[in-house]
Amino acid sequence: MTCQKTSHIFTKIVFKPLHTNLFNIVLLSFFLTLGCGKVYSQDTNKKKKATNASKQLDSIKTITTIDSIKVDSIKPKKAFLDGKVKYKAKDYAKIDQKRKLITLYNEAELYYQDVELKSGIIVLDYEKNEVYAGRLKDSAGVYTQYPNFKQGASAVEPDSIRFNFKTKKALIWNSRSEQGEFRIKANITKKENDSVYFLKGARFTTAKDIDNPEYYFQTNKVKFIPGKKVITGLTNMVIADVPTPIALPFAYFPMSSEKSISGLILPSYNDSNTRGFSLQNGGYYFALSDNYDLTVLGDYYTNGSYAMRFESAYAKRYKYRGNINIRFENLISSERGYPDYSKQNIYNIQWSHSKDTKASPNSSFSASVNMGSSKYFKQSINQANIGSNLNNTLSSSVSYSKTFNTLPQIRTSLTATHSQNTQTQVINMTLPTLEASVDRIYPFVGKNGVKKGFIKNINFQYNLSGKNSIVTTDSLFFKPQMFDNAKIGAKHSIPISTNFKLFKYFSASTTANYQEVWQTSTINKTYDTEQSKVVEKAVNGFDAYRTYSFSSSLGTTIYGTFNFGEDKKIKAIRHVMRPSVSYGYTPSFEKYYDTYASDASGTIIKEYSRFEGGIFGAPGNSNSNIVGFDLSNTFEAKVTDKDSTKTEPKKIMLLNNLNFSTSYNFNADGITSFAWQPLRVSGGTQLLDNKMNVNFGATLNPYAIDNSGKQMNIFNIDNGGSLFRMTSANMTLNYSISNKEKSKKEDNSQNTRNGGREDDLFGRSNDLNDQRKSQFDGSEEKDNEITEFFNAKLPWDMTLAYSLTYGNAMRENKIIGNSIMISANMDITPKWKGGISTGYDFVQKGVTFTQLRFERDLLSWRMDFNWTPIGPYSNWNFFIGIKSGVLSDIKWNKRSTINR
Repeated sequence: MTCQKTSHIFTKIVFKPLHTNLFNIVLLSFFLTLGCGKVYSQDTNKKKKATNASKQLDSIKTITTIDSIKVDSIKPKKAFLDGKVKYKAKDYAKIDQKRKLITLYNEAELYYQDVELKSGIIVLDYEKNEVYAGRLKDSAGVYTQYPNFKQGASAVEPDSIRFNFKTKKALIWNSRSEQGEFRIKANITKKENDSVYFLKGARFTTAKDIDNPEYYFQTNKVKFIPGKKVITGLTNMVIADVPTPIALPFAYFPMSSEKSISGLILPSYNDSNTRGFSLQNGGYYFALSDNYDLTVLGDYYTNGSYAMRFESAYAKRYKYRGNINIRFENLISSERGYPDYSKQNIYNIQWSHSKDTKASPNSSFSASVNMGSSKYFKQSINQANIGSNLNNTLSSSVSYSKTFNTLPQIRTSLTATHSQNTQTQVINMTLPTLEASVDRIYPFVGKNGVKKGFIKNINFQYNLSGKNSIVTTDSLFFKPQMFDNAKIGAKHSIPISTNFKLFKYFSASTTANYQEVWQTSTINKTYDTEQSKVVEKAVNGFDAYRTYSFSSSLGTTIYGTFNFGEDKKIKAIRHVMRPSVSYGYTPSFEKYYDTYASDASGTIIKEYSRFEGGIFGAPGNSNSNIVGFDLSNTFEAKVTDKDSTKTEPKKIMLLNNLNFSTSYNFNADGITSFAWQPLRVSGGTQLLDNKMNVNFGATLNPYAIDNSGKQMNIFNIDNGGSLFRMTSANMTLNYSISNKEKSKKEDNSQNTRNGGREDDLFGRSNDLNDQRKSQFDGSEEKDNEITEFFNAKLPWDMTLAYSLTYGNAMRENKIIGNSIMISANMDITPKWKGGISTGYDFVQKGVTFTQLRFERDLLSWRMDFNWTPIGPYSNWNFFIGIKSGVLSDIKWNKRSTINR
């Protein structure tokens, strides 16, 4: 019944006596609230009736004023609803005044306060303040237009629903809702209030399809508090609609609208032949704030071995971000009393920090730290990172820089560095290094600022480098003894340079450099007759030396084109040469050298500098008078494009670079030094549509060697040989191809931080703390929709690396290195992925590192297996678990101990 059809009813109501008019007026206001903003009479004498009604109402008011009975003492009834109701329907909207019902049919929608309801049919009982919603059957008898009920941020998709606007209570049949990563379905849901729901016959899952999930948790009684928690009674895990023996008398599922919440991390079970049974990667996650968190993890083995890890990530938008990892392991092998018993403590500290450039444009702070025990990645019980195991160097750097926008500009930086050889266990550190420089000053530039010519281009600057160098070993690291041999020094340099054009086609530059080195300690060498050896003593105190040098260079660029004709496939080859000649001169600084007797008789006298072993070395005691020759070449071809519609030829790079370099020392004596330095040849190019990188190099020595392999001051051609003697050569080849789009391998970022490779030639690293991530490119995290026949295109990628090294320094004339490595990954099916990393050493005649990896995408679950079958790092790892972080503790992980 529409507003127009009901308007004559209200026109008649206003003429009734007063005691019946109050209820009708309220009812009229309710219908006006529902959207009947205007009431029109369908009576032909509507104007006359309206006039009579107006007079009757005026008479009523007069009687009320005179009558001693106070009509206002009778309170009007409260309106049925507290707000405006908006509704619409495709077929009809029917109002039943007697039953106080509004019925909306087909694509019905109703909006009231914070409630939004869409369904096939909606019935509003405005007397009881209740609304009913249900689905419809189509012509085939299939249910469609399921209710969609939203209140605030909560949304429910049931079969039918009954809701009371006043009490906010509801009964919901076959409800479907999402809470974070959870999807919930219940046979009957009772909404007690805005914050408490009671569910009967419910299932919880993280699967995308709530009606046909891969797994779910079945329970009969549930108390559900949206955004906070779910508390259940007896809960049973069901996989593929098959109940499992996994059951709990009660269960607690935390839910929060926050990004992360604190909670326990359940460990995984494992065993080892050398350490016994273990619980690994168990601990607690602390969601300390929106800007930083903390994860504490631990392992424990029954033989007494244990490990602790502290991981924290922090970030502040537009300011900085970083993470810190601290790992410690107490490793015990075998049992006390056995000959193979051993015990050791290893640790590793990693810190990464970066500052947003917008936070402070004139200053920056960054950190990349990877330090600890040299044997950590080789001995750790919780690392499956082969690339890190094979790495021989750990390095760290923490730096702060600031630029002062003065005139001239001043740049400063303070850096602490660390370099650790994991084989020799020698650690080199600078704590810290101070660098400062003043921007170039052009004293002869005029007011117009034009720098042209020899004089106006003259410029100088000031550079300062100060270091505190420490050399220690792994055993003394973080102990007071590591500072005993610390070296402190500073170097000042003032280079004066200029550049200019010579004969129009040549670019020339010349530089004169002055240096002054300060040291806090020097050495003194004497022969000790009692010990019968040369004794070196440290002399503490300030000392300095000063040096100067001169250098210049001259270079040009030559272009040449070889034309073959416009009708040829190869139309032309362009050759670009950049020859350059450089000259450097450094005088002898013999005044900084002393002598000492190396034997008891004093007949053998040797020279030394008291600055030897200093942080910046010692000045030279002989003249350096060297001329250098360099020639770089590039070759480019113009060919006919395969596309006949293009008129311009296609450019192809034949050789990116082909470089020749050598030098001649005018002051060489032919015994300790030779005039001509070996000729170094290097080059590189890209082939196969720039997918293959080829680099090569060779060293050519012009001098001959004797039968013992010692170099003689005789040219090889004068000794019956060729012009040059090739002493070494090398070639590397890298080839990467793929038929799928490239994606960032974020899962391998920890691999590179540990010192491994960016590619997977040494296999993929596994984060044993969180194995929910894919060991491939993470593509399974995307929607699993297949838009084409899968076998028509199998996604795959391949990386190939080949290395060849030739040695002939001592006339050995043999290949000293010849190996190939290959890595390939392929989507075997839409849900199966496979990969292999392997190689072969042709010199050692053996297979290099090999890893096989497989992964199965089980929709809301993931299963993977990787196996290193041979070598010192042979191991295997199997994992199956739920991808969702909410249920990350539901997993099974089994792996072997790496054989070392």
